[in-house]
Amino acid sequence: MYQTCPKCGHTRAQHDSSPPDRCPACGLLFQKWLRSQLRSASTGQRPAPSARAEHASITLERVLATLVHVEPRVNAVEFWARLVTFVGLSVWGVYFIFTDWAAEFGPFREIGNSFMHRVNLVFHEAGHVLFIPLGDFMSVLGGSLGQLIMPAVVMVTFAFRYHNAFGASVGLWWLAQSLMDLAPYIGDARRGELLLLGGVTGMDAPGYHDWSNLLARMGLLAKDRVYAARVDTLGELLMWIAIAWGALVLYRQYRNVDRRI
Repeated sequence: MYQTCPKCGHTRAQHDSSPPDRCPACGLLFQKWLRSQLRSASTGQRPAPSARAEHASITLERVLATLVHVEPRVNAVEFWARLVTFVGLSVWGVYFIFTDWAAEFGPFREIGNSFMHRVNLVFHEAGHVLFIPLGDFMSVLGGSLGQLIMPAVVMVTFAFRYHNAFGASVGLWWLAQSLMDLAPYIGDARRGELLLLGGVTGMDAPGYHDWSNLLARMGLLAKDRVYAARVDTLGELLMWIAIAWGALVLYRQYRNVDRRI
């Protein structure tokens, strides 16, 4: 009846062997679901509290199903490529987790010199431009928002548009790393020692350092390192979640790997 399940969003493939009246991913019976929708539409009344609770439960179930969605038959080459990617990103992610953002030398400098810092920098600078219409404060904050919004968009797009749960976990990995990448910048607000784009430091050019500018306006400059530590901790937590999410999806995919030669 439905090529795309109205509950979990799974798109039926040609090789799906399940009955056509139910979703091969979540098992939804299409006729039963359609009858419930028609009854709600014909009454023209707001659903009872219990019905609203059930709807909320179904919505949550649909979101969770999307976040761990696995194709009924997984291509073996794609699976092993994802596994290699997962191992690489996990090792890299653990490295970032155990990097001390507050150290004066070594890992502190290595965060700013990592390949991912250069990727984040592109979206950081683009964020400054995109938020200009919202005023000076948002334009300054927009740099940091830009490097966080982009991986968040990647995560949501992979999860809910392409139903690619593994790709979504990689998007969360990027978001977590971007948060950790911001921590040294926030913690440098008072000292102004980091070399910024343009070859100057915050001490060399007052007002040029984003977070010195932002925290000073809000009267929170003295707490720069406190906020930096919190942002770094949030990034570490999300990184662990991203790794666990990717591992769960790959485990579920492994059970559905097409082993036909």
